[in-house]
Amino acid sequence: MRILTVGAGAVGGFFGARLANAGQDVSFLVRPTRAKALEARGLRVAGQGEQLHLTPRLVTAGAVDGPYDLVLLSVKSTALHTALADIEPAVGPDTAVVPLLNGVAHLDALVARLGADAVLGGVAKVVTTLDADGDILRMAPPAVILTGELDARPSARVDSIRTVLAEAGIDSPATEDIVAAMWHKWAFISTLVALTCLMRGTVGEVNAVAGGPDLAAALIAETTAVAEAAGHPLTAAELDFTTSTVIAPGSQLTPSLYRDLVAGAPTEADHVLTDLTVRARALGVATPLLDLAALQLRVHEHRLAAAGA
Repeated sequence: MRILTVGAGAVGGFFGARLANAGQDVSFLVRPTRAKALEARGLRVAGQGEQLHLTPRLVTAGAVDGPYDLVLLSVKSTALHTALADIEPAVGPDTAVVPLLNGVAHLDALVARLGADAVLGGVAKVVTTLDADGDILRMAPPAVILTGELDARPSARVDSIRTVLAEAGIDSPATEDIVAAMWHKWAFISTLVALTCLMRGTVGEVNAVAGGPDLAAALIAETTAVAEAAGHPLTAAELDFTTSTVIAPGSQLTPSLYRDLVAGAPTEADHVLTDLTVRARALGVATPLLDLAALQLRVHEHRLAAAGA
């Protein structure tokens, strides 16, 4: 399978490295700065028993020699518009595009630009980050990609993609409704983002003080209420996982959006939190805590814009 991984950061780089290491024909579409770093050090993944060092095949915008069989889109939402223009030459009549962004707003943009037949749903479950050298550090066990047709129909191409992922050591269980799975991941990540960003601390730090677990529970109630009103209620197992994760004592867990925030960098706040609160209002669901977290992050983004960042 000819695969284009769009982005070679903590998510795309990790999954692309797994696929390339398994013998798949993988190219990485990257910006010139990232290309220079990868040419110098190679693509390295370490942590949780992982130890990969590859010489990746790199391509930059304007040099995409498509079409590809599979495009894994793993950029941040802030780079989505540019990425869509870059990958258009990679998309042919048989190409499947699997987006690994949080939220769901990107689906409309993808379908409008690339056509409904090209776009699948996608969910990534992985805990990775880039270290000071630009290497990928794996911090927790999950290595999962869920995918499926947006209309939930059975699909031979989805089965083929899942097989390729599994052969690379990437879990890809069958998913009856990928859009629902995207909503469930969105509810989870929004809870985690709001909790850590509002309190400026790790999950463990928030839960170590009086009122911390109560805040976590209140945020879970808001995010799950929005998902349910949208027609995608969380299962008991998913709710238990979210709850156990965000009230875990001593946990050092933080989402990448929080890490961007404390680093003074732009965030995906609009795509993750603001969009969720807008949909909540349209559905008649009150989300005062999520509204507050979204407002705080908008102030951060306004400050960066005013400074020309």
